[in-house]
Amino acid sequence: MTDKVNLQRDPVCGMTVDPARAAAKAEHAGKTFYFCSAGCSKKFAESPEKYLSAEAADAREITHAPHHAKSPKNSSVEYTCPMHPEVRETVRAGATPPPCPDCGMALDPVEIDAIQQGSITLYVCPMHPEIVRDAPGTCPICGMALEPRTATLAEPPNAELISMTRHFWASVALTTPIFLMAMSDLIPGKPLQHFLSMREITWIEFALSTPVVLWGGWPFFERGVASIVRLKLNMFTLIAIGTSAAYGFSVVAALAPGIFPASFREADGSIATYFEAAAVITTLVLLGQVLELRARSQTSGAIRALLGLQPSTARRVLPDGHDEDVALAEVHPGDNLRVRPGEKIPVDGIVVEGHSTVDESMITGEAIPIEKMEGTRVTGGTINSTGSFVMRADKVGRDTVLAQIVKMVSEAQRTRAPIQRLADVVASYFVPAVLVCAAITFVVWAIAGPQPRFAHAIVNAVAVLIIACPCALGLATPMSIMVGTGRGARAGVLIKNAEVLEILEKVDTLVLDKTGTLTEGKPRVTAVIPADAHSEQESLQFAASVERASEHPLAAAILTAAKERNLQVSPVFNFGAVAGGGVTADLPANGNLPPQRILLGSSKFLDEQGIATNSLAPQAQKLRLGGDTVVFVAVSGELIGIIGVADPIKKTTADALRELRAEGLKIVMLTGDSKTTAEAVARNLNIDEVHAEVRPEGKSEIIRALIARGRKVAMAGDGINDAPALAAADVGIAMGSGTDVAMESAGITLVGGDLRGIVRARRLSRATMRNIRQNLFFAFIYNVLGVPLAAGVLFPVFGLLLSPMIASAAMSFSSVSVITNALRLRRVAL
Repeated sequence: MTDKVNLQRDPVCGMTVDPARAAAKAEHAGKTFYFCSAGCSKKFAESPEKYLSAEAADAREITHAPHHAKSPKNSSVEYTCPMHPEVRETVRAGATPPPCPDCGMALDPVEIDAIQQGSITLYVCPMHPEIVRDAPGTCPICGMALEPRTATLAEPPNAELISMTRHFWASVALTTPIFLMAMSDLIPGKPLQHFLSMREITWIEFALSTPVVLWGGWPFFERGVASIVRLKLNMFTLIAIGTSAAYGFSVVAALAPGIFPASFREADGSIATYFEAAAVITTLVLLGQVLELRARSQTSGAIRALLGLQPSTARRVLPDGHDEDVALAEVHPGDNLRVRPGEKIPVDGIVVEGHSTVDESMITGEAIPIEKMEGTRVTGGTINSTGSFVMRADKVGRDTVLAQIVKMVSEAQRTRAPIQRLADVVASYFVPAVLVCAAITFVVWAIAGPQPRFAHAIVNAVAVLIIACPCALGLATPMSIMVGTGRGARAGVLIKNAEVLEILEKVDTLVLDKTGTLTEGKPRVTAVIPADAHSEQESLQFAASVERASEHPLAAAILTAAKERNLQVSPVFNFGAVAGGGVTADLPANGNLPPQRILLGSSKFLDEQGIATNSLAPQAQKLRLGGDTVVFVAVSGELIGIIGVADPIKKTTADALRELRAEGLKIVMLTGDSKTTAEAVARNLNIDEVHAEVRPEGKSEIIRALIARGRKVAMAGDGINDAPALAAADVGIAMGSGTDVAMESAGITLVGGDLRGIVRARRLSRATMRNIRQNLFFAFIYNVLGVPLAAGVLFPVFGLLLSPMIASAAMSFSSVSVITNALRLRRVAL
């Protein structure tokens, strides 16, 4: 079945919240709560229990039950307000929904199964991800063109780019002669003026600039007017006002020059026109839009590269042994597929015949091919290198690792980093401040400027309006996040949201689970030591009978050892497991033997059950000193033996920890193993701090204690048993196996399950945050310096003024420079 949007309720105000677009979230009692605003989050943090009581929840219950939008086959679509989800409007397909009657915001389409399946394309604003539409258009807040929320393999035609390009080239053709005519008086001898009078030149400029401004610049006027009507002032507000002021003044000067007083006139009594300025401004802004739209399309390159990994067909093995080529959509779980040398593996599955090596670098970031044989897992999208094999399809479609990676990266690219709040606050005041600056500039020049004072006042006020670009400020963070998360995915580092990426840079303590994180997670039995009057076979047979019902990694090792020795495993009942302790089960009566109670676990677990373990304590201690985990086996209250299980340390662990320590991180290991075993592993890896014999619930307590001491903590674990600890840490890191990735359990998932992925994630975090700071600095300093220059601050000393045309060029390229800087992250070394 198709997943539906998992809406959550704000515990403070009761509003329905989409977790992917929540303004804030908080952890409490092992659960994540989502909030519609920072205010609700703050109230919750001050008194969580106040808002979690049953009475409070009942009082806030939303009485409007959520509905689902109609399918694309129907003639209407349902919309809801992002701030007031109880507001529901159903309108005819293709029609524009009315604004929210409560807050005036534009309504969003309700996401439904068809949307999840891709039969409906949703469009989102890169600066305001809360704005989602079911058709292309512009953002009601900033006026920017919306873009598809999820990238596709084949980049669809960009209607906005096509339109802007058409407007740009037409405007270039008309603006070029206007610009040359305006500059002709700088040519020695002024040859053009010998053929045409100034009046005739003005009328030619009027004729050529009118289609440029009114047709070429129509998208800007349309968005500028919409921003004023909605009271959402943005860069298009400034462009529309500035361009219309220059063009409107020139039209009046051309049609009725006699109405202007002396303060508007040049020394020869003429009235200056600014048709060339209006046309050039419009053309340069169009150029900036074209370059920006092209650059923005490149930010989805990482997702398209991932989508391109999946082949379009698969070779299915028929029951009669023959092969047939089928479309990938026709592959079902259980199908046998043949993969030949050099081919891409079509879906996730298990090798059932053959032997080969597989290049998984595009998924895990690891360059060394991995050996695959019967029984091992393979991942769709990876490349078969040398041999040929037959695999059984296990996960297809949206269930494959590749599909989950694409989904996770797409969602992460639309999240907002905490650092963006500063830019959001500045941007909210920016446009009104620029309008005030332009008004002050006009007044000062009109009162104290040189003649013609009013002409200078208009020109400089227009320059102030045009040069200011809040767009660069808004794009500084989301563009870097989009490119950075895509770069991480190509290196096997999956980032869940932008906040995690920002926090990881500040982490100073790394907490590691042992099994499956430091070690391979594939333990094997190294020793079986029986107690007096018992045998190795007896100890292993009883242990395997119980462990058959367990999913613990140690259970698999014991079962494998029993199988290798051809031991018979008996059925048991009343199986029970004690987290961090051991397992118990009952063996049914057999002939003259009564039912027997079997216990497996640590010495502490057996001691708690009243079973003495001291008879084998020396042998157990010797195994622990070698790094083995020791499992005690007791039957009917009597210790019958111990089993030593070793989980080899990953070959890459030591190098990874060395690099992490070099970056100043404190390394802490948490494990449920005995203190002796844990210390043996810690000595081998030079780990700073060890906490042994820790139960799962105790891990999160240790992490909270570290945070309380002022440490910034990242926790790496397998993402399943360590879920509470991952949630308690500032950053949770799930160690993926490459096929069964626990992507929802932590903020970061390492697809390859290799600790070197943490090194890559840390480098990515630093590079991305450095890139964001560069973008923000450039956007801030550009406006801090640009607005005063445009206002004429250098004129009293140097006699220099900034032409509106130069201001337009600077404004257009500021956004492009921010995006171009963000795109550099695609080449960052991890």
